[in-house]
Amino acid sequence: MQVAELLNAYASGDVVGRDGELAELRQLFADAGPRVAHVYGDAGIGKSTLVGLFAAMTQQHDAECILMDCREIEPTAEGFLGALAAAMGHARPDLAHLVDALAAHQRRPVIVLDSFEVLRLLDTWLRLTFAPALSANARIVLAGRHRPSVGWYAGGWEKPTLILPLGPLASEAAEDLLQRLGVSSGRRRLARMLHGHPLAIRLAARTLRQRPGLRLPDASLQQVMDELTSVYLSDVDDPTIRPLLEGAALVRRVSVPLLRTLFPAHDPEHAYGLLKQLDFAEVLPDGLSLHDAVKEALAQTLRARDPKRYFELRRQAWRTLVGEARDAPRPELWRYTADILYLIENPVVREAFFPSGASELVVEQAHSEDFPAIRALIETHEGPDGARALLRWWRRLPEAFVVARDAWGQCRGLCCRFDPAKVDPGALAEDAVTRTWSTDLRENPMPPGSRSLFIRRWLDREAGENPCDAQAALWLDLKRTYMEMRPELRRVYLTVCDLGPYAAVAEKLGIRPLPQRSVALDGRAHATAALDFGEASVEGWLAGLAAAELGISGRPEFLDRDARELVFRDRRTPLTPLEFGVLVYLVDRPGEAVDRERLLREVWRTRYTGWSNKVDAVVAGLRRKLGDHARRIETVTGVGYRYRP
Repeated sequence: MQVAELLNAYASGDVVGRDGELAELRQLFADAGPRVAHVYGDAGIGKSTLVGLFAAMTQQHDAECILMDCREIEPTAEGFLGALAAAMGHARPDLAHLVDALAAHQRRPVIVLDSFEVLRLLDTWLRLTFAPALSANARIVLAGRHRPSVGWYAGGWEKPTLILPLGPLASEAAEDLLQRLGVSSGRRRLARMLHGHPLAIRLAARTLRQRPGLRLPDASLQQVMDELTSVYLSDVDDPTIRPLLEGAALVRRVSVPLLRTLFPAHDPEHAYGLLKQLDFAEVLPDGLSLHDAVKEALAQTLRARDPKRYFELRRQAWRTLVGEARDAPRPELWRYTADILYLIENPVVREAFFPSGASELVVEQAHSEDFPAIRALIETHEGPDGARALLRWWRRLPEAFVVARDAWGQCRGLCCRFDPAKVDPGALAEDAVTRTWSTDLRENPMPPGSRSLFIRRWLDREAGENPCDAQAALWLDLKRTYMEMRPELRRVYLTVCDLGPYAAVAEKLGIRPLPQRSVALDGRAHATAALDFGEASVEGWLAGLAAAELGISGRPEFLDRDARELVFRDRRTPLTPLEFGVLVYLVDRPGEAVDRERLLREVWRTRYTGWSNKVDAVVAGLRRKLGDHARRIETVTGVGYRYRP
């Protein structure tokens, strides 16, 4: 909505029951008022509407609002500063210049971050680096589903922070909204059955206008939303809408190219226009999205009714997104990463990037005053040799340590991780664990320009290396490190004494043990495991996880990439450089028709245009070597070739 529309909606009474919350947010305009406000509540409860109204009011209070949608922001410091610079129209996306630019504003700058739950990886940086650097005149509003992390309740943030939970509308407000939306009778009963939920109320009012005699179930909010969505769809006159909605419910955002792939029989521009007009569709800068509450109901219904179609739509979405991501410029890459992550249902992966709840621990850079707690923790769980090695790293590289703190600021766990390329080789050689990892890097070199990450150790105060809350918080912070180091990040090394508790998860994530790199410290074997992201770094790894979950086999077992050979039972067949290049290029783009000119440009590295039999000759040789698998390379008449898994 535009500012004028928001003000008109509020003035006409279409938005009701939030006067108290708006009054609390107005405290931000006072010189002695709070510096940061956290607005949180369930999906569809009205967070975006509330902060939108607040944003519309800023001009009346001599303030200037910078409204940002966190769904469009890469969860790294660089990504956030770039998005802020773009929102401000500022040319220099670095912290110092942006802080100066905000301080120079004639009116009070108010930064509003909506959908903050998807930017949780950056919560600590915002709290410890960005917010403290702002001038005293600036304000920040964070609106998301989860209550603030424990760090906002301590460390001096208690007084300058406003915590504003957003709950259901009170009965009178819910009845008032129903009346304004045209519901003439039974409003009290409806308000109770709809749990005071604004989105449910709007859907119900629209549905009841079509079906005055409809009786909703006296059930949970999710069941009511399911029923409303089902009835809403059955009332849609256009028969093309339902399949379009089902496809839109399975992806993070809908775009014209995605609709073209999912529904080839429909005009994608027309389909996009139909979706855009729906009551619960939201237009984003790079597409549109259905409201989460409706999206969840649609996805669950489709999966139960037609699981085959459910998975096939997700597979088609994966192929389109992976293809678009390959050509995406660096600033746009996060959008495709988030799109692919949305297709992954594995909770281990989803929670690692988009945690669904508030953590009772916060991960921060370790400080010098943490040393007594760090030393006690290390000496509790490590023998003399292991403790000596870790404490040596503390003395040499204290910035490698992060700690998980509880609500009282106590150190509950630690993690030591660093980029070995930025460390003195002598220090790596002193530690038996990092020495063997360095040996592995020399014997199994990465491509030029690649980076690795050494996760030297993580420990919890009580649980040691075993799974626990502190470890979960530390691993969440590691995902932020992954995002910051990509696209150069290629390989991660880690060590544990007992691989057992992690074996099942590690296998799914592609983490493989390296038995030959095991190290004995204090009479205990410290096993080494490694995760190689592949040539496409973190994005490629996530795309592979989604592909595996969707049953898409993009990497055939008969191709040994490291050896550049075809493997059939006990027989190995070497590939020429051009055969290997063509096969890998096609295999990495399953189902995609690739023209000859593109193969010449990307594999031969030539700018030749026009017909060439060079490609055909190489493909003919490949097919001979593939034998029974030759049919996987299909000829696309008039175009080129396609790999069909």
